[in-house]
Amino acid sequence: MTTVLYPGTFNPIHNGHTDLVGRASELFDKVVLGIATSPHKSPGELELRVNLAKKALGHIKNAEVIGFNSLTVAFAKEIGATVILKGIRTVTDFDYEFQMLNMNRALEPEIETIFLAPSEENSYISSSLVRQIAGYGGDITKFVHPEIADALKSKKII
Repeated sequence: MTTVLYPGTFNPIHNGHTDLVGRASELFDKVVLGIATSPHKSPGELELRVNLAKKALGHIKNAEVIGFNSLTVAFAKEIGATVILKGIRTVTDFDYEFQMLNMNRALEPEIETIFLAPSEENSYISSSLVRQIAGYGGDITKFVHPEIADALKSKKII
Protein backbone atom coordinates (compact mmCIF):
# COMPACT_ATOMS: atom_id res chain seq x y z
CA MET A 1 0.00 0.00 0.00
CA THR A 2 1.45 3.36 -1.06
CA THR A 3 0.72 6.38 1.09
CA VAL A 4 1.33 9.89 -0.21
CA LEU A 5 1.60 12.93 2.05
CA TYR A 6 0.29 16.23 0.73
CA PRO A 7 1.68 18.74 3.28
CA GLY A 8 0.94 22.43 3.73
CA THR A 9 -0.72 24.97 5.96
CA PHE A 10 -3.95 24.94 3.93
CA ASN A 11 -5.02 28.30 5.32
CA PRO A 12 -7.62 27.76 3.99
CA ILE A 13 -7.97 24.61 1.93
CA HIS A 14 -9.46 25.57 -1.45
CA ASN A 15 -10.77 23.84 -4.56
CA GLY A 16 -7.29 23.58 -6.07
CA HIS A 17 -6.13 21.57 -3.06
CA THR A 18 -9.25 19.41 -3.18
CA ASP A 19 -8.66 18.79 -6.89
CA LEU A 20 -5.11 17.60 -6.23
CA VAL A 21 -6.20 15.29 -3.39
CA GLY A 22 -8.88 13.81 -5.63
CA ARG A 23 -6.44 13.19 -8.46
CA ALA A 24 -3.80 11.79 -6.09
CA SER A 25 -6.45 9.47 -4.60
CA GLU A 26 -6.65 7.75 -7.98
CA LEU A 27 -2.87 7.29 -8.14
CA PHE A 28 -2.16 6.16 -4.56
CA ASP A 29 -3.78 3.81 -2.07
CA LYS A 30 -3.97 6.48 0.64
CA VAL A 31 -3.63 10.28 0.59
CA VAL A 32 -2.84 12.11 3.82
CA LEU A 33 -3.40 15.85 3.79
CA GLY A 34 -0.94 16.95 6.45
CA ILE A 35 -1.81 20.34 7.89
CA ALA A 36 1.26 21.98 9.40
CA THR A 37 1.15 24.25 12.40
CA SER A 38 1.72 27.90 11.74
CA PRO A 39 3.98 29.86 14.10
CA HIS A 40 1.59 32.82 14.03
CA LYS A 41 -1.57 30.85 14.79
CA SER A 42 -3.00 29.29 17.94
CA PRO A 43 -3.27 25.50 18.40
CA GLY A 44 -7.06 25.85 18.23
CA GLU A 45 -6.69 27.38 14.80
CA LEU A 46 -4.89 24.24 13.59
CA GLU A 47 -7.75 22.11 14.88
CA LEU A 48 -10.23 24.31 12.98
CA ARG A 49 -8.22 24.01 9.73
CA VAL A 50 -8.09 20.22 10.20
CA ASN A 51 -11.85 19.99 10.81
CA LEU A 52 -12.67 22.19 7.81
CA ALA A 53 -10.35 20.19 5.55
CA LYS A 54 -12.06 16.97 6.68
CA LYS A 55 -15.38 18.44 5.54
CA ALA A 56 -13.94 19.59 2.20
CA LEU A 57 -12.42 16.15 1.54
CA GLY A 58 -15.17 13.98 3.04
CA HIS A 59 -16.20 12.70 -0.39
CA ILE A 60 -12.74 11.21 -1.06
CA LYS A 61 -12.77 7.82 0.63
CA ASN A 62 -9.03 7.13 0.72
CA ALA A 63 -8.08 10.59 2.00
CA GLU A 64 -7.27 11.43 5.61
CA VAL A 65 -6.51 14.78 7.27
CA ILE A 66 -3.97 15.04 10.09
CA GLY A 67 -2.38 18.07 11.75
CA PHE A 68 1.34 17.98 12.47
CA ASN A 69 4.09 20.00 14.14
CA SER A 70 7.39 18.57 12.89
CA LEU A 71 9.59 18.42 9.84
CA THR A 72 7.58 17.25 6.85
CA VAL A 73 9.88 14.28 6.20
CA ALA A 74 9.69 13.22 9.86
CA PHE A 75 5.90 13.32 9.67
CA ALA A 76 5.97 11.38 6.39
CA LYS A 77 8.00 8.62 8.06
CA GLU A 78 5.68 8.65 11.09
CA ILE A 79 2.60 7.97 8.93
CA GLY A 80 4.36 5.54 6.60
CA ALA A 81 4.31 7.80 3.54
CA THR A 82 6.95 7.05 0.92
CA VAL A 83 5.95 9.94 -1.33
CA ILE A 84 5.40 13.66 -0.74
CA LEU A 85 2.99 15.41 -3.11
CA LYS A 86 3.45 19.07 -3.95
CA GLY A 87 1.14 21.20 -6.05
CA ILE A 88 2.73 23.44 -8.67
CA ARG A 89 0.90 26.36 -10.29
CA THR A 90 3.72 28.64 -11.37
CA VAL A 91 7.46 28.73 -12.03
CA THR A 92 7.83 30.49 -8.67
CA ASP A 93 6.12 27.54 -6.98
CA PHE A 94 8.47 25.17 -8.77
CA ASP A 95 11.61 27.10 -7.74
CA TYR A 96 10.62 27.00 -4.06
CA GLU A 97 9.37 23.41 -4.10
CA PHE A 98 12.43 22.13 -5.96
CA GLN A 99 14.63 23.62 -3.24
CA MET A 100 12.46 21.91 -0.61
CA LEU A 101 12.63 18.62 -2.56
CA ASN A 102 16.42 18.69 -2.43
CA MET A 103 16.49 19.54 1.27
CA ASN A 104 13.99 16.78 2.06
CA ARG A 105 15.99 14.34 -0.07
CA ALA A 106 19.13 15.23 1.90
CA LEU A 107 17.26 14.57 5.16
CA GLU A 108 15.38 11.41 4.09
CA PRO A 109 16.64 10.02 0.74
CA GLU A 110 14.10 7.19 0.69
CA ILE A 111 11.13 9.59 0.51
CA GLU A 112 10.33 10.69 -3.04
CA THR A 113 8.63 13.96 -4.01
CA ILE A 114 6.26 14.31 -6.95
CA PHE A 115 4.62 17.40 -8.43
CA LEU A 116 1.08 17.70 -9.74
CA ALA A 117 -0.42 20.73 -11.41
CA PRO A 118 -4.03 21.60 -10.59
CA SER A 119 -6.67 21.42 -13.27
CA GLU A 120 -6.96 24.50 -15.45
CA GLU A 121 -10.07 25.82 -13.69
CA ASN A 122 -8.22 25.79 -10.34
CA SER A 123 -4.77 26.89 -11.47
CA TYR A 124 -5.16 30.52 -10.37
CA ILE A 125 -6.56 29.89 -6.86
CA SER A 126 -4.30 30.42 -3.85
CA SER A 127 -5.06 30.50 -0.15
CA SER A 128 -3.66 34.01 0.20
CA LEU A 129 -5.91 35.33 -2.60
CA VAL A 130 -8.93 33.59 -1.07
CA ARG A 131 -8.16 35.20 2.32
CA GLN A 132 -7.66 38.60 0.70
CA ILE A 133 -10.96 38.44 -1.21
CA ALA A 134 -12.79 37.24 1.93
CA GLY A 135 -11.16 40.02 3.98
CA TYR A 136 -12.73 42.60 1.68
CA GLY A 137 -16.11 40.88 1.81
CA GLY A 138 -15.86 39.37 -1.68
CA ASP A 139 -17.64 36.23 -2.81
CA ILE A 140 -15.33 33.22 -2.42
CA THR A 141 -17.97 30.51 -2.79
CA LYS A 142 -16.64 29.33 -6.16
CA PHE A 143 -13.14 28.83 -4.72
CA VAL A 144 -13.80 26.92 -1.48
CA HIS A 145 -16.14 24.41 0.18
CA PRO A 146 -19.28 26.14 1.60
CA GLU A 147 -18.25 25.55 5.24
CA ILE A 148 -14.89 27.17 4.61
CA ALA A 149 -16.60 30.16 3.01
CA ASP A 150 -18.78 30.44 6.12
CA ALA A 151 -15.74 30.22 8.43
CA LEU A 152 -13.96 32.94 6.50
CA LYS A 153 -17.07 35.11 6.41
CA SER A 154 -17.51 34.80 10.18
CA LYS A 155 -13.76 35.45 10.65
CA LYS A 156 -13.18 32.10 12.40
CA ILE A 157 -10.12 31.76 10.14
CA ILE A 158 -8.16 34.40 8.29
